[in-house]
Amino acid sequence: MEHFAGLWLLTQQTLQLTPANFRRLIANVLHPRQILNLPKEDWAALSLSSQHLDKLDRVLARRNPEQEITSGLYHVNANILCWHDIDYPALLKEIHDAPPLLYYRGRSELLNKPLCAVVGSRRPSRCGMGDAERFGKALSQVGMTVVSGMALGIDAAAHRGALAGASSTIAVLGTGVDQCYPRSNRALFEQIGTEGLIISELPLGSPPLRHQFPRRNRLISGMSLGVLVIEAALRSGSLITASQALEQNREVFAIPGSIHNPASRGCNNLLKQGAKLVE
Repeated sequence: MEHFAGLWLLTQQTLQLTPANFRRLIANVLHPRQILNLPKEDWAALSLSSQHLDKLDRVLARRNPEQEITSGLYHVNANILCWHDIDYPALLKEIHDAPPLLYYRGRSELLNKPLCAVVGSRRPSRCGMGDAERFGKALSQVGMTVVSGMALGIDAAAHRGALAGASSTIAVLGTGVDQCYPRSNRALFEQIGTEGLIISELPLGSPPLRHQFPRRNRLISGMSLGVLVIEAALRSGSLITASQALEQNREVFAIPGSIHNPASRGCNNLLKQGAKLVE
């Protein structure tokens, strides 16, 4: 039995289209083999050429062409979702640059639950850490799966709280799903990979490069109904996530904090701009 998403990954690697062009292709074609039968007049609109189709034809003609790719995934207990899979997050499809393929480890069925993102400072106060864990658990207990980025501080606390509830948690990485970053979160990384879900748009082995994390944040907000910010400086990744949430027409929530705490200034500023105050 062929691995449907694996064939799409093989197609992506074979055609080497830009992300935008591959996104357009997978949104318009249900199966990679259908690409070979597209009328010539459709090629230009999908950024295809005769060379693309000849190369893809040779690759797909092999017996079990996707086997090498999928065996590498299974070696690290990972798998792939493609745009057409039933578990691909419906809300994520709404954003303009949704990834055509998602790598994952763990329980992909969590993507079908109501999702709420919880983000915040990597250096929170003790009170902020407690709030993140309590809100993570409370959301999980009422049926919301908590989405965050597995960073130190607020993210990690929210994940831990959600794991203690019924609906678990999803960690969206700025690395490959086989890479734990930061390393100090190794135990949490392994627990989420078993009891929750780890996902990334980046291929296996992708290291933690700085530019990948702001792009990762658009997935955290894009798959969620809303984003709760718990402690954030005025210039922080959490505010990038909140800004992307607003662009994606998602709800933004914030917990107010002391005017003397630099880690509360981002949340207080969000509230001045119309975010919903959470107590």
